[in-house]
Amino acid sequence: MTRFPRTLLYLTCLMIITALLTGADWRHFRGTDGNPSSDRPVPDHFDIKTGENIAWRAALPDRGASSPVIVGDQVLVTCSGGTRQDRLGVLSFDAATGKQQWRRQFWATGVTHVHPFSAVAQCTPATDGKRVFAFYSSNDLVCFDLQGNLKWYRSFNLENPTTRNDVGMASSALVVGPTVIVQMENQGESFVAGVDVDSGETRWRIERDHTAIWSSPTLFRGKTPAEDAVLLVSRDRLTAHDPQTGRQLWQHEASCHTVASPVGHEGIAYLAANGLHALHVDPEAGGVTPTWSQNRLRSFRSSPVIHQGRAYSIKAPGILVCGDLDSGKVLWQLRMKGDFWSTPVAAGDRLYAANDKGLVHVVALGKKGKLLRTCDFGEKILATPAVVDGALYLRSDKYLCKIALPETDKRPAVD
Repeated sequence: MTRFPRTLLYLTCLMIITALLTGADWRHFRGTDGNPSSDRPVPDHFDIKTGENIAWRAALPDRGASSPVIVGDQVLVTCSGGTRQDRLGVLSFDAATGKQQWRRQFWATGVTHVHPFSAVAQCTPATDGKRVFAFYSSNDLVCFDLQGNLKWYRSFNLENPTTRNDVGMASSALVVGPTVIVQMENQGESFVAGVDVDSGETRWRIERDHTAIWSSPTLFRGKTPAEDAVLLVSRDRLTAHDPQTGRQLWQHEASCHTVASPVGHEGIAYLAANGLHALHVDPEAGGVTPTWSQNRLRSFRSSPVIHQGRAYSIKAPGILVCGDLDSGKVLWQLRMKGDFWSTPVAAGDRLYAANDKGLVHVVALGKKGKLLRTCDFGEKILATPAVVDGALYLRSDKYLCKIALPETDKRPAVD
C-alpha cells in the first residue's frame, strides 16, 4: 500500500476542509469567484403577493444597489440613507429565518453625490469568512468581524480628496488572503489599493489612468493559491496583478467595457470589450493568448456569466445571448423586457435576470433558450442576486428576500 507523506496528506485534508467551508458561501460581487453560477437549482417560480416559495422577506432601513453576500448562516448587505445619503450601514441577517442579527451605522467622510437612480451603497461588500469589508461610493472602507464589532475604518476620500466622478463610484471590494483590494479609477487621483485585512493599512498601491471605471476587481484563480491573480479593467486594457504585492503580471490591450467586470474560469479570462473576448492565460510565460472574440456577445450594463460550457451576456435592448464557450459561436438569443443593470445568475438549468423594474425573467437553458415566466418582485432591482444552497437571494432598496427551493419541486428536463 502506498503511503502519502504527512505534509501532502495535511495539505490535501486542508484543501478539502476549505472547500467544504467556503463552497456554500457567496463572498464577493457575483459570487466567491466572481462568476454568478451554481450547479444546484433554485425555484423557477415565486410570488411576492401569495408568498409562494418565499422563505422570508426582511425590510431594509435605507437604500442600496449593492448585492448581498453570504457567509455561513449570515446574509450581509450595505445601505445608505439620510437626505444626503451620508448615513452608511452594514446589516447582518440570519440566512435561515431572515431575522436581523445586527446593524451598524456610521457617517460617510467622502462625497455622497451619486446618480439619483442609484445609491451611495452601490459597491458590494466582501468577506473572508471572518470579517466583512464594506466599501461605498464615498470611498469609505470599513471592516467588521461577523459579530458586528468594528475592527478598523479607512477614509480614502480624506486621504485623496479629488478621487471621485460625477455619477458615483461603484467598484466593489475583493478580498484575497490577507489583502482586500479596492479600485478607485476616476478622473481625479486614480489608483488601486491593497489593504491589510487585519490593520487596514495599505500594503500596496498602484496608480491608474485618470478616467472613470465602474468595473470591479475580479479574482482569477491559478492552479495554486500562489498563482491567483487580480484582474483590473481600464478603458484601454485588462491587467493582471499579484494580489499580495500589486505587481503587474500581464496586460491585454482592448477597448474595454467600463461597467461590466471580467470573469475568470478554468484558465481563461473572459473580457467584455466590444463583445466578449476569451483570453488564455499562461502564468509561466506571463502573458495571455486570445482564443476567440464574439461581437454579438457584447454586454450593455451587466457582466457576462460562464455556466456549464456556455457564455451568457445581455445586450441592448434586453436581449440575452448564449454562446459556445469553446468557440464563441452564438447558439441562441431571446428578447426580454426592460433594462438590466444587475448581472444575471445561472443555477442548474435556469438563468435568472432581474430588470430595473423588479421583473425577474426565468429562462430555461438548453439547445434553445426559453423564457418560462417572469416573476414580479414589485420594486426596482439594481443588485445582482446571490445563489447559495438551493436558495435565491434578491435585494431591492426596501427589502432583502430569500426564495427557497422546496424538496418536492420537480421540473421537466429542457431540450
